Amino acid sequence: MRARWLVLLVVAAFATGTAPAVASAPLRYAALGDSSASGPLIPNQIDERCLRSDRNWPHVLAGRLRAALVDVTCSGARTVDLAGRQSGVVPPQYDALRRDTELVTIAIAANDIAMYEAFTECATPAPPPVPAGPTCQQKSTSGGVDKYTARTAATAPKVGAALEEIHRRSPNARVVVVGYLTYWRSGGCYPTDPYLPADADYIQSRMDGVATMLAQQANAHGATFVDIRRPSSDRGLCEQPARRWLEGGNPASPTYPYHPNAAGMAAAASIIAGVVQTRR
Repeated sequence: MRARWLVLLVVAAFATGTAPAVASAPLRYAALGDSSASGPLIPNQIDERCLRSDRNWPHVLAGRLRAALVDVTCSGARTVDLAGRQSGVVPPQYDALRRDTELVTIAIAANDIAMYEAFTECATPAPPPVPAGPTCQQKSTSGGVDKYTARTAATAPKVGAALEEIHRRSPNARVVVVGYLTYWRSGGCYPTDPYLPADADYIQSRMDGVATMLAQQANAHGATFVDIRRPSSDRGLCEQPARRWLEGGNPASPTYPYHPNAAGMAAAASIIAGVVQTRR
């Protein structure tokens, strides 16, 4: 008798629209990419091989979207590591993709271009005196060819191929390409940060070129590009610590030098969430 009444109550509830709502399954989300997304040295580190933080922007974004996250972002990753074993031990990042994955974010390219060379080759010790010598642009140009511009062009088809492979493995997923935060305001902030004005502007301009390339590849391969560079233009490493979204050579908060800090990760997640939620 009690079972019969339960059946009648459930039928009546559905008939009147008062049945309890069934919780929807969480969004299936895979995050791919390099250290700009993994969060090296930001506590808490959850993968020592990849220097991955539980406060990186994929984790913060997953929380905002109430998504089920598979985060395989890894410091030092290049496009070749999407399909191969990074350092011989880290599984291919493509392994995170499934046919039922619904959202994929990818942040990649800077290591293919070896932009880290500019940071190591172009730093200038604090005065006095400022040594005379070639500018960063002069150091990076040979035979009239700028090596970072050339490498960016060579990396473009690799990014395009990666996006096509993501679509192949996860055909129903929304694919989002995320760029890099702005490092310096115009002119930099020498000697607080060890890059002369012309050198800071040069490196930033090459990173801007990377953003342009990523946007073009996203547009050509059915993905959405999120430009976190412009919203961070007044939050670079020259700002006061409380305003910074990334850190320079002497970090004021835990992160690897010239990488996003926890505030930058949270800000990036907010920007990306705004795009994902309004363009579904």
